[in-house]
Formats: sequence, structure tokens, C-alpha cells
Amino acid sequence: MIDGSDPTPPRPPTPISDYGLLGDTRTAALVAADGGIDWLCVPRFDGEPLFGRLVGGPEAGTFRVGPAAPATVAGRRYRPHTATLETTWAVGGDRLTLTEAMVTEVSGRLLPTTLIVRRLSTEDATVDAVVEFDPRLGVRHRPPRVHHRGPALVCQWGALAVSLDGSEALTIEPGRPVLIRIRPGRPLTLVLAVAYREPLIHVDPAWAWELLGADEQRWRAWTAEIDGSLPFREEVVRSLLTMRLLTYSPSRAPVAAPTTSLPEDPGGVRNWDYRYVWPRDASIGVSAFLSVGKPDEARGFLAWLLHASRLQRPRLPALLTLHGRTVPAERDLPGWPGYLGSVPVRIGNGAAGQHQLDGYGWVIDAAWAFVQAGQPLRSETWRAVRGFADVVARCWQEPDAGIWEVRQPAQHVHSKLMGWLALDRALRIADTHPLPDRQRRRWREERDAIAAEIRSSGVDPTAASYVRTYGSADLDAALLVLPLLEMESVESPRVRGTIDAIREELSAGGPLLYRYPPGRDGLPGTEGAFLPCSFWLVQALARTGRRAEAIEMFQAILDYASPLGLYAEELDPATGTQIGNYPQTLTHAALVQAALAIRDAPTDQGEPSRS
Repeated sequence: MIDGSDPTPPRPPTPISDYGLLGDTRTAALVAADGGIDWLCVPRFDGEPLFGRLVGGPEAGTFRVGPAAPATVAGRRYRPHTATLETTWAVGGDRLTLTEAMVTEVSGRLLPTTLIVRRLSTEDATVDAVVEFDPRLGVRHRPPRVHHRGPALVCQWGALAVSLDGSEALTIEPGRPVLIRIRPGRPLTLVLAVAYREPLIHVDPAWAWELLGADEQRWRAWTAEIDGSLPFREEVVRSLLTMRLLTYSPSRAPVAAPTTSLPEDPGGVRNWDYRYVWPRDASIGVSAFLSVGKPDEARGFLAWLLHASRLQRPRLPALLTLHGRTVPAERDLPGWPGYLGSVPVRIGNGAAGQHQLDGYGWVIDAAWAFVQAGQPLRSETWRAVRGFADVVARCWQEPDAGIWEVRQPAQHVHSKLMGWLALDRALRIADTHPLPDRQRRRWREERDAIAAEIRSSGVDPTAASYVRTYGSADLDAALLVLPLLEMESVESPRVRGTIDAIREELSAGGPLLYRYPPGRDGLPGTEGAFLPCSFWLVQALARTGRRAEAIEMFQAILDYASPLGLYAEELDPATGTQIGNYPQTLTHAALVQAALAIRDAPTDQGEPSRS
């Protein structure tokens, strides 16, 4: 099978949307359309990069498996309702297919925590392919100490070891591409195993392929439980599956994205590390899972939050690590070239110390959704929620960083709205959970005071709409949550006026929205349209009786999905390309909630129902 070795030509940059996601609910890999794994952190999402070419350049390592000759992508898809990715290339008149996934279910068996299975196959003719295995660990792109264990190549860096084995004998050296010949009926299966502070377990390639097939059956069973009558069900299922892959199974905490420093402004400095957990974003995902009949995912997050917040309670941190610890201080990585020259590349996140009032609202609303679903809160969980509500009652008048984490605190109207939501939903939970009368009265008084102040200070009287901050005429797309809160009727002129004003004044063209007026955040450069806001607009339209408009907008947003149905955080309105960290849990959660809002909205007069 070996046909010698030869250097490969330099690889051009890959568009963000051309990457596919492989995941095992502990870490994730991004795979380019040419078969290159250009991003994988080990042993978990926020660990050190093993393959970091995505933002670290060629010196940061890659693991490419694909055609040796010039080829075009003839087809790329996830196998239906699974996490298995298939890429087929046309190589001359022949076809070469790469089928790959990470094994998610490893508990109870003698398996490595991370196991990537990649199989090259061809049906009708022999095709030359290349394997380029170049692991470089961490910030300094450290090469491994290499040895062989039987047929497997083993690379080691202290407590971390990885092995690469194949179903055919291969002579692979890290950093040296190897040409191979794939023949019909003789696929090549490659198995990458990762061990950190544990034995490195050899997995026979044939068994690894069977494990992948068993995983596919589990995913199909998981997705089969999702309501079959949901509108846009295929898109919803793909988003839920993506969210599940991005949920760290040992703690049940969802990571915001598996990447760091994919730019919001290509070539600029808006590059942030999203490999952490934002309770706000996670809470939105909880509501989405609950609404499609997946209470276990919601229960797992609430249990994690109870554990993670215990050291800082009753304060709710803006973000936490996967294990509920303080996020590392933000720092730049010297020498990392960044994606398309976007520097600095950062690890850690400076927003960790911010006061963000809105997070309390999202979290307590998720707890209320849990109660509404017939899942009463445990006493310790209710005690934590009560503590969060007390913080809101005490601190809501203070300025905060807001949902967009601007680094100059202000009186953000959206934050005040979410403070109102926190107290309102806590009071609703208290109808079925024990609460002292004195505490109930305090929450009610402060909730009503927040509403009064929002109506007096958070409105532009000349435009009949709510604004971004007190005394400002700027708008904020986060205000699209208004119809969901029930602070005002969905028929309120100010609610409808806010929706229409945001749709017009923050428009980035078509269904796209900026989250606030571009250039109004104190950072150099610009940014793209914020994709969750478009789905929030769909949700707002559906909630205010404009279902036909909501459906039309939802369909238009779907056109911006990656070829594999994945979404980043933002999109460049001028080019339609995805930008920012990818794939983004918040965007996929917002997609699910938008589809649910369409499902629950009354059919407009004369509009045929859609499913």
C-alpha cells in the first residue's frame, strides 16, 4: 500500500465555513475540506492545541488525510442524524471518500478518552492519497518524543501521549507526508488515540471502526426522540446534535465554541478565546433542550452550575472553565500568525471578572423553564437561585458590562430587562417552592422598581422604542427578547416599535443584523452581523403574531449556514462568509428557539401551515 513519501505543496487558507466538526463531548476537531484536522485541543476543549494550524500556521501542526493529486470536493455531509462526517473527492475520473468521527461513548470499556477514527476508501479504481501527521503541542508547537509500540507510532510529551495506528502497515514520521495507494475493497482505517495521565490503550483499527458504527446507532436513537413534527426539523436536529457535541460530558457544561481567536474582523484585533462556559449562553441551550423533550441535558447543566458557582455564590460569574473554576487571565501568544493574519491570538478571557447583570436573568429563567417542564428544583438548587435573585434585588441599579461585554460599564437597558426577568421568574418559582414572605415582598418591590425605571429611562420618546443605554438613542438587538419576557404585552406599541426599529436601523442586509451600531464599542476595527440576533428577530416576529414573516426570515438565514449546517458567531455582510469562533453554541441554540417559536405561533390568516 505504501507508495513512498513526498512533500506536499503549501495549503491555502481554508474558509471558516468549510470546516467540519468532529466531537466526542470532551474535545472537538475542526476538519478542512481537504481532509486536514487543523484544530484539536487535548485532553479537553480548553486544553493545549495538538493540531493548531487554524490560528498557529503550519508550524502549529495538522493531521491531513486526503487525495494526493489535485481534487475537487464532490460531496460532503454528515451521515443522517449522526456525528460521522463523509467527504468525497473527485480525483480525475475517480472518487476517494474519507469517513471520520470521534468515538463519544467510552465509559465502562477499556478505551482511551479520545479516539479519532478516519477511513479512506474507493469503490471503482485505485487512488493515490496522502497522510500528513504532524502533531505540535501547545503554545510553543513542541515536537514529540517518538517511538514505536508494535505497529503504532507513539508521540509523547510528558504526561500526554498519542498513538497513530492503521489497518495497513504504514511508515509514518511526524511532519513528513506519506503517499499511499487506496485500492477498491481495501480501505485504510487510521486510529488516533490520546491519553493524558493514564495508560495509552491500543485500539485495533477494525474494532475502532465497529465502535464508530455503534456510536452512530446511539446518535440516531438520541435524535429519534426529538419531536418529528417540528418545523425545519432537520436543521433543528443538526443544531441540537452540535450543541450536544459541544457539551463537556464529565461536567455537563456546554462550551461556547471549541476555538479561540477566529476573528470577528479578519485581519483585526477582535479575537477572543471562547473555549469556556458562559452561564447565559448555556441557559439558552437549556431552554432549547427542554422544549424538545431533552430534560437530561438541562438537568446536567443546572447540576454543574450549582457546583461551579459554589465558591463565588451568590455572585454569578460571567464565565467559568469547564470544571467550574476561574477562567485564566487573558494573554496574547507571541509568534502565532492568527487566522488570515488576525492578531493577537489569545488564550484566557478578560471578561471573566465583569459584572453582567443579564446572566442572572437567563439562568433563573432556565430554572423556571425546568419547573414548568414538571421538574421541581432540589432544595440546594432553589437555595442557589434564591441567592442569585437576592443579588439582583440588591445590585440592579449598578452599571454593568452588558451582554456584549463592553469594557466600559454602562446602564444597559437589556441588562435591566433581564434583571426584571430574574426576579419575575424567581417569584413564579416561589409559587411552588418555599420562600419567606419578607423575601417575596422584597423581590416584588424591586422587580416593579426595575420596570418603572426601564419605562422612564430606557425609552426613546421620539421613536417609541427602547434603547441600548439610558440617555442614548442607540439601539441594541438584544432588546429583541422583549416579547418573551411578558413585562409588556406583545401588543404594546413600544414592543412592536422596538422590533421594527431594530430590524430597520441595525440591518446588515437581508435577514442579517448588527448587534448594536457598528463602531460603538470602543474597540478598533469593525465586526460582522451577529447571527444569534437574526434568530432572535425570527423569535420576536413569531411571538408578536407575524409568523409568515418569521418563516420567511428563518429560511433566509438558513441560506447562510455552512455546507454542513454549522454556524459561527458572526457573518461578513459584504461577502456572506462566516467569521468568529466556530461553531458557536449560542447561534445553534438561538436557531432551535426560533424554530420552536414558529411552531408555537398561531398560523397567520391565509398562511398554509409548514412543518
